[in-house]
Amino acid sequence: MLQIATRGVAALALCAASSGVVLADAGKALNPGQEYLVAVNYPNNLHVLELASDSLYKTCPLPDAFGPGTVQLSPDRRIAYVLNNHYADIYGVELDSCKQVFHASITQLPGEKARSMFSFTVSHDGKEIYTVANPTRMLNDRYEVQPPRLDVYASNAGLDAKPVRSFPAPRQLTIMQSGNDGTLYVAGADIYKVDVQTGKFEVIIPSRNWQRPLYSAPDVLYIWNQQTYRNDFSLLYTTAKFKDEKRDPATAENLYGFFNIDLATGKTQTVDFGPLTQIYFSGMRSPTDPNLVYGVLNRLAKYDIKEKKLLKSATLDHSYYCIAFNKAGTKIYLAGTYNEVAIFDADSLEPIGKIKLPGGDMAITTAQIFTR
Repeated sequence: MLQIATRGVAALALCAASSGVVLADAGKALNPGQEYLVAVNYPNNLHVLELASDSLYKTCPLPDAFGPGTVQLSPDRRIAYVLNNHYADIYGVELDSCKQVFHASITQLPGEKARSMFSFTVSHDGKEIYTVANPTRMLNDRYEVQPPRLDVYASNAGLDAKPVRSFPAPRQLTIMQSGNDGTLYVAGADIYKVDVQTGKFEVIIPSRNWQRPLYSAPDVLYIWNQQTYRNDFSLLYTTAKFKDEKRDPATAENLYGFFNIDLATGKTQTVDFGPLTQIYFSGMRSPTDPNLVYGVLNRLAKYDIKEKKLLKSATLDHSYYCIAFNKAGTKIYLAGTYNEVAIFDADSLEPIGKIKLPGGDMAITTAQIFTR
């Protein structure tokens, strides 16, 4: 098995070199106590950035094809799991060695093709991997869309992992996180908690079906599945708050807010935090001040949640999709779109610098910051 894994890494390195990507110290181990950022980009690279020096630390080549590049980390921060190959496969890569140690195809049944729309994560204890498969039967004269399923894999299943359990699942499920007690939380039309032993789905936060007086139904577009220092599961929404029962959109207050689940306690929040003046693709609360929330797309912005007030904003030279913080809450890292990570001071929102990545666009990768 070791020989196969070694040959696999060598083949991937050769493939990356032939595509013009220079690998940065693929075999260099990460250092305990140090803080890192991981992100994926074209043609198919997993980059590790060291935040003490704000520089590229190493690059791991990935198998098959890029897309979407959603990353989830094992609890010990030694393995990066990546949803990739056009949403069709999950790969586990050992960060110290760049060796592939896990692989699962979302397609599991004969005659089907299945994809996961950002729907995967690692259990809190690191023993299982969860994903939602959206299968289609590929018949000679037609395609038949099949019901989604929640598939559960053992994380030690190796390079040909098969589900150890499968359950029916609602449609339109996207990002998910695992709670400290083993509960799985999944975003969809509503936000669900799931018993991963029985497959029971239960609404924990109404979204499409919320019952907030004088509010419109919320609009949610959120695909960045981040594991935060706050140990929470959060996603943004927009909504209109009407002045009266006439529900006149011309006089409504258009708002931004977030849904949040504390992964340690299971406590939920639905919080409006500011006026809707522009669109943000991802947002995150400060790891040190829970009253501050930041959002990014074409502008980086900081809000006071209690005051529902925009405090500061920063002009960006291009769009960034994914926002992340260092543990101290002093620096913001912006990823996605192009092949550079931008760094900003979290207090002043002044730019600090950029880290250029080998290869092409990061597109909609999920950047993760962690401490080894």
